[in-house]
Amino acid sequence: MSKLFILCLVLLAGCSQPELVVINGNTMGTTYSVKVVAAKVDEAALKAQIDARLLAVNNLMSTYIADSELSRFNSAPVGEWFAISDETMAVVQLAGEIATLSAGSFDVTVGPLVNLWGFGPNPGPDHVPAAHEIEAVLANIGFRHLSLKPGAMRRETDLYVDLSAIAKGYGVDQLAELLVTQGFANYLVEIGGELRASGHNVRAEPWRIAVEVPDTRQRAPYQVIELQDMGMATSGDYRNYFERDGVRYSHTIDPADGYPIRHNTASVTVLAPTTARADALATAINVMGAERGLALAEAQGLAVFVILKHADGFEARHSSAFAPYLTH
Repeated sequence: MSKLFILCLVLLAGCSQPELVVINGNTMGTTYSVKVVAAKVDEAALKAQIDARLLAVNNLMSTYIADSELSRFNSAPVGEWFAISDETMAVVQLAGEIATLSAGSFDVTVGPLVNLWGFGPNPGPDHVPAAHEIEAVLANIGFRHLSLKPGAMRRETDLYVDLSAIAKGYGVDQLAELLVTQGFANYLVEIGGELRASGHNVRAEPWRIAVEVPDTRQRAPYQVIELQDMGMATSGDYRNYFERDGVRYSHTIDPADGYPIRHNTASVTVLAPTTARADALATAINVMGAERGLALAEAQGLAVFVILKHADGFEARHSSAFAPYLTH
């Protein structure tokens, strides 16, 4: 046996093959999953870093934690400036950008309406509010009642900011950044269905992600897409709702009138460079409905996939920018 051949065998034996490592946990009232493709991963150390990062985000932006930064802001005196971290400010500013882009369909001040309808941090019994109750709450709804300056925010009315429609996406992005700093290039991060992918899976192929059938009676793929170096978020009303007198009331509230959305858009999936942006856009377009939402997507070059519900089944539509991601 030649020395060269022996050397090759030694080198091959010393080269570990990439493996798929999966780390799971709980956060933001849901679950997370981090999949990493690498030759060597200290799972315990990585999970500790992941949990610490998510705890930090929750302590800033959760409305379920009484002493989080956002909860303290929401209870601060009206008209007084409140010091805000750079992280929370960045998320609020992105929320403002999407609010403007969607003509107010995305609105992080809609929280009191969500609470009024019983879908907030303290869910109440299924209840359809009276019109006068909705009108009273609407008076304090709107991004225009929120003032920003470097390092601080101010409530101009009895405003309540709820970042739940963007914070999960931001959490995904934060975990993606953490993985990059640890030297990982191939990963898939997911929190409560919001995702971000980089590189490839363990088979050296793009990550394949299923858009779910928007039906509470089953969990099945409707469309599979290939996700690479991109964030993905889905918004739908098919799991969180209540029915009263034969009418279905979604947890997604239209800030324009204070009522749950009533069109036949069952789910909206958006791809974007960051999951926070995809998260906010998915909610905005879900509120807008398919016609207005896809028109916005075409005008802005957004990658959007919409599933409509009809009496005889579902119909899928997508923007031009989404087409390259579809698998066949």
